[in-house]
Amino acid sequence: MLKRLRRKFTAITMLLVGLVLAGVLGSSLFSSALTQRGIVVQILQRAISDGIATATVGDSSDTQSAELMLAVVVDVTQDGIIFDRTSFVANVPDETLREVVRQALASKEESGRCEGYEIAWMRTEASWGWRIAFVDTYLRGAALRAQALSSLAIFVVSMGAIFVVSYGLSGWVLRPVRRAWDQQRRFVSDASHELKTPLAVILANTQILERMEGLPPDAQRWVSSTSDEAGHMKVLVDDLLTLARADEQGSERAVARDEVSLSGLVERCALEFDPVAFERGCSIECAVEPGLVTLGDGEQLARLVRTLLDNATKYARQGSEVTAALAREGRRARLSVNNHGDVIPPEDIEHLFDRFYRTDEARERKETGGFGLGLAIARSIAEAHGGTIGVTSSAEAGTTFTVTLPLAGSPSPHPDDPRGTNV
Repeated sequence: MLKRLRRKFTAITMLLVGLVLAGVLGSSLFSSALTQRGIVVQILQRAISDGIATATVGDSSDTQSAELMLAVVVDVTQDGIIFDRTSFVANVPDETLREVVRQALASKEESGRCEGYEIAWMRTEASWGWRIAFVDTYLRGAALRAQALSSLAIFVVSMGAIFVVSYGLSGWVLRPVRRAWDQQRRFVSDASHELKTPLAVILANTQILERMEGLPPDAQRWVSSTSDEAGHMKVLVDDLLTLARADEQGSERAVARDEVSLSGLVERCALEFDPVAFERGCSIECAVEPGLVTLGDGEQLARLVRTLLDNATKYARQGSEVTAALAREGRRARLSVNNHGDVIPPEDIEHLFDRFYRTDEARERKETGGFGLGLAIARSIAEAHGGTIGVTSSAEAGTTFTVTLPLAGSPSPHPDDPRGTNV
């Protein structure tokens, strides 16, 4: 979890700084492009209004006047015949000149760029027809392209430096979080271990009392209630220990790499829950593609499937059908468990796999309730096997929990890979 958090911190930092940097470099490039375009327009306007010879005589130190020497002005009749051409030093081939004039006369605009050439043109109406000025923009375009390449290089180098800095900074920022996480993990583990012995004694004593003869009915009821609650507490302690071990060993914990028949496992678990579903007023329909095999711990995977089936049958509507479907999806197996009951609100879905999260606000353990650890354990098992787990809920399609696991022979992602969680 901490590694994912560190990656997320680094990614967000790089995204924010990258957006700012891209905005600055992009604005600079855009501003340069507008400036260059404005200069070209001014050159063309001066060439048309003042004439090249007149405009270039006055101020030879003016950059625009120097570039004006590269402009060409042509006078064209209404029929498109060129009868006059003025240029200072520019030597434009006749074919290029005719093509520029053709495009300028064909355009509905008063200025533009010649397709196929790095030439900007501008025209104005005259008594004899048209006066057209054009200038080569290759050098200005090359300057803009050079600026764009340098901006890209600056962006890439800067993002590399930002990555190094932000990744190092994330380790320092998350140090208190790691310390708090380790303390919480140790507390849960130690407390759970300490509770196991007294719970075992309580359960043993209540079992002895339940078998005693002559116990008053009221006392028998109290003993049974104590035994039930101690049993619930034992389940909670076992779940806490399971999660504590998962945290202590980390996301890189070793998982058994035995071949497990997912097809057979899902069918067995569905068969186990048939009577449970019947007691809860629903039924189970199983659709399993045969021959799907994964590598992992069979007991853990069975617990994952049982957790999803238990959750689905608990919250299924009376008389409805719970569907468990297993199918191949590329190089992965996809298990979907669907039921029809109350729709889970979107604000609950994003927290559904959090520890101790319960959708009922009163936090009471009702007949169908638990401790809010089952789905957290299911996610831990799925991630440990390189899989993903997620949920969708709607009134039309019902609630569907989906688990994907890599098939045997397929590379599985690192358990701490961001793709390993789909909540």
